[in-house]
Amino acid sequence: MNSPSLQRGVFLALLFAVTAAFCWILTPFFGAVFWGMALAILFTPLYRWFLGKMGKRRTLAALATLGIVLVIVILPLIMITASLVQDVSEIAQRVRSGDMNFAAYFQQVVNALPKWLLGLLDRFGLGNMEAMLSKLSAGAAQASQAIGQQALSIGQNTFDFIVSFFVMLYLLFFLLRDGGDLSKTIRNALPLARPHTHYLLNKFTTVIRATIKGNVAVAAAQGLLGGMAFAFLGVQGALLWGVVMAFLSLLPAVGAALIWAPVAIWFIATGVIWKGLVLIFVGVFVIGLVDNLLRPLLVGKDTQMPDYIVLISTIGGMAIFGINGFVIGPVIAALFMAVWSLFAASNEEDGNAPPAP
Repeated sequence: MNSPSLQRGVFLALLFAVTAAFCWILTPFFGAVFWGMALAILFTPLYRWFLGKMGKRRTLAALATLGIVLVIVILPLIMITASLVQDVSEIAQRVRSGDMNFAAYFQQVVNALPKWLLGLLDRFGLGNMEAMLSKLSAGAAQASQAIGQQALSIGQNTFDFIVSFFVMLYLLFFLLRDGGDLSKTIRNALPLARPHTHYLLNKFTTVIRATIKGNVAVAAAQGLLGGMAFAFLGVQGALLWGVVMAFLSLLPAVGAALIWAPVAIWFIATGVIWKGLVLIFVGVFVIGLVDNLLRPLLVGKDTQMPDYIVLISTIGGMAIFGINGFVIGPVIAALFMAVWSLFAASNEEDGNAPPAP
């Protein structure tokens, strides 16, 4: 009854149970823990540079790195969020008051369509414009209500956000200062061969760095360019639409076009052809070029994953994990490919690989 195999089985069950319980405890702060870990991985090279300049004083180096993170990451996000909340409130008020009527905008586009295109829409059962307009009006009303409810929810959850924010900063400080020791502990504790452990952990950190740097750089560039184009063309709420394009640009290939393309069509349909053509040019040859050049260079090159795997894993990750998924999805995909690569290599070493055709 007290055999070594039974003792090991009970110990492994206990290990699994307490690990699951600990993860369950951290669930309310999943976002804070995840971004604290991600920022620690991203800024560890800067921490090591400070460590060398400050005579190996880890606490001072971690505090200096934390200050840099606050200045170049946190404070700009807070400023943009404050301006964004104001723009969202103004647009929601205009939608509720009727000053901004998306159904009327859609009707203007419909009126500008040629007769052959209207006939084609009728042939496919899309010619009932009144029904489409009613659906669009209902959608705009629901969107306005959702925006208002979201703003109220943000106000009610301010305390939770502040707590999570300080948990993230607190965790970031200790991960920067003690991350090296923690990494060694994890390497020694994992029941894997030492080369496999090093390979998987290095893959994990590389993918997180590449994904955050690449996607954030692409999102910031596309949002900035799109917002500047909207402001130049006189589109109201340019900051809001720029931020929306930045978030949508996390979806490779199609993201920002979901915003600028309908606006360009509306410009052309309402007779402001030059604005529409300018926006199409900027969207295709400037915003699109940023996505096509920077994303494969910054994301696919370092992660060593094909573009289609990056695309699918990003979309799937965001569908499951929300905004955090643009990092979690590619990380899971990269680890999946790495583990199967190690498995195939171990089979070849053991002579268990299937014969070549």
